[in-house]
Amino acid sequence: MTFSPQKNTSIIKYEAFDHIKFWVGNAKQAASFYCTRLGFEPYAYKGLETGSRSIVSHVVRNNDAIFCFESALLPNNHEMGEFLSLHGDGVRDISFTVDDAKLCYEIAVSKGATPVSKPHVEADENGKVVLATISLYNGTNHTFIERKDYKGTFLPGYKLFDADPLLKSLESIEINYVDHCVSNQPADQMNAVCEKYENILDFHRFWSVDDKDIHTEYSSLRSVVMADSIEKIKLPINEPAEGIRKSQIEEFVEYYGGPGIQHIALNTDNIIETVEKLTRRGADFLATPKSYYDNLRIRLKNQAGSLKFQVKESIDDLERLNILIDYDENGYLLQIFTKPLQDRPTLFVEFIQRRNHNGFGAGNFKSLFESIEREQSIRGNL
Repeated sequence: MTFSPQKNTSIIKYEAFDHIKFWVGNAKQAASFYCTRLGFEPYAYKGLETGSRSIVSHVVRNNDAIFCFESALLPNNHEMGEFLSLHGDGVRDISFTVDDAKLCYEIAVSKGATPVSKPHVEADENGKVVLATISLYNGTNHTFIERKDYKGTFLPGYKLFDADPLLKSLESIEINYVDHCVSNQPADQMNAVCEKYENILDFHRFWSVDDKDIHTEYSSLRSVVMADSIEKIKLPINEPAEGIRKSQIEEFVEYYGGPGIQHIALNTDNIIETVEKLTRRGADFLATPKSYYDNLRIRLKNQAGSLKFQVKESIDDLERLNILIDYDENGYLLQIFTKPLQDRPTLFVEFIQRRNHNGFGAGNFKSLFESIEREQSIRGNL
């Protein structure tokens, strides 16, 4: 496991994740699910009523975590139809807020990115936004969004969406922002994709683990986290390593029809409260065996003298809620993963709380893999 600090020398100036765009069969229903089950709130809308004749968009948000769900309005949208036939509901675009979208696009394309949409201006009475889209691998795009001259709702052409009265009866969920987005790649493709992020988008290798670190009885993986120069945007990239059974990465690639976004991690300040509320909303999380927490108590006790922190949360509460913990000598993180959010065993969501720890739960990968393998076995895919 390695960490690689980076000096801020990139010409491309990223600010943060802007939003994540999903292509789905029914945007209205998908947005409602993410609001009622996962704590988002309706934010913006674009459709027939706003003059959009071919695409409908329902945008939901929780503070700086913004998801946009899009569907076709007409039956002959071949691009969306082919995407949904191959992938099912999934992430189409991970957008970045940047200071100069045209420059970002020109640099990326000059270095080998696939152009998807040239820089163009969208405007309304609230100002203007510059957008440009590229792709580094099949199925997933990146849009550069320059919004410093825009003060409106989400993007031009959208209107504020009315609050769902049902949500007023539910406990509010506090999410801060998108912590990271993880992609799964087919075998032996990870390094090539990482090199594209390095050479084309000026990302750097922030963190990595290999199959010596991450394996179970049946399967293993390799993972590299790519980050922008100021490390606001982090994109872990996984690939399967050789194992005796089908790994969760291979299962994803099979059912998604290729590489794509496996999960989105959402940062929260109080994961215990968040998970309690989400559970009452019906969110379905992966289970963790009792032995994990028994071993955790022993490890924390034996290492107490070398750790510069104390776990503030009750281990009993973590066990009750199936929350995982990973740590080094300086701090720790808490994380939990939902089961897949659609019928295909593809996309899921992670909730993560960080306490002076910038890792990605390497100490939990084995436990996570084993939990997913139990689900794979139930599905007949192990």
